[in-house]
Amino acid sequence: MRTRGDRGCRLLHVRAGTSLWEKWGRPKARHCLETIAAAPQLRTPDETESFLDCRPLGELASMWSALQRVSRRDQAGSIWVIKLYFDHLPHRRPQAALDLVLEVLRSETDKPTVMQLNDKFLLALLYTHGDEVIARVEHEAKYNERLRWLLGGVQFGDGEPLTRRIAEIADIEAWHADHLAQRTPREPLDCAKMSLAELARAWVEQYSRSDRDQDDNLFAIMVFERDLREEDPDRMIDLILEILSIETNPVLLSVLVAGPLEDVISPRTIDRIEREAHANKRFHDLLGGVWYYRASDELKTRLDALVGPVR
Repeated sequence: MRTRGDRGCRLLHVRAGTSLWEKWGRPKARHCLETIAAAPQLRTPDETESFLDCRPLGELASMWSALQRVSRRDQAGSIWVIKLYFDHLPHRRPQAALDLVLEVLRSETDKPTVMQLNDKFLLALLYTHGDEVIARVEHEAKYNERLRWLLGGVQFGDGEPLTRRIAEIADIEAWHADHLAQRTPREPLDCAKMSLAELARAWVEQYSRSDRDQDDNLFAIMVFERDLREEDPDRMIDLILEILSIETNPVLLSVLVAGPLEDVISPRTIDRIEREAHANKRFHDLLGGVWYYRASDELKTRLDALVGPVR
């Protein structure tokens, strides 16, 4: 499966609307997101960095926290660009990234939001610049219980040089208890017992959620997709068509393209793909977002005939 950025670049370019900001109840977070919306379209990394590098630390922390609550279907345009800024910050400005971690720990009270620091941010910081920041991390952890808890979710391989130093200061037990609680769904999905319509609605619901709100039901959907693709690809295509019949959001459709649709196309399914593309214009249009440069020459030729070699 390709990355979210690849999907968005290939299939769509959407700028988030102002209606998104009305969803937030926290005034400070809403103000930060309104600041993003009011800014000129950020077209390059340099423009984004110039816009955000000079923002006060507290505002950046509130902005980061607010972004964790944005549903996937709203992660487009300026919102997506700002998310990439924060993803790149640990690589580009390690000390500023650590400042942000500490500020979020200090100011954010919502535990599932704070836990997102461990999804990419802190792990990326320690993996790429661990030697530069580890002494400061150790110093801060002496006086910061929440930092010790957060470090409990940082996992390196046994051979990594920072593994022992992090383990000595991390509250691994507390983190694992909270992580288990956060990942355990209230109502686990039993995909094998669901109808096609139920599966499509579940797919849309799970993939629409923000990273903060995801749990192991998303993993259950992903495993079921894999099993269908390998064992019953025609039913996988049925599910794609059912999702397409109920969903129009460009971000979610880009996920549908770069995951289930792209993965199910093969010599075994190309006849069915061709029939559906001729019968269903939306399915034909969806195929335009598929990357198939690794396919066999015969498969490329047939897909080219459907969507054209230049898209």
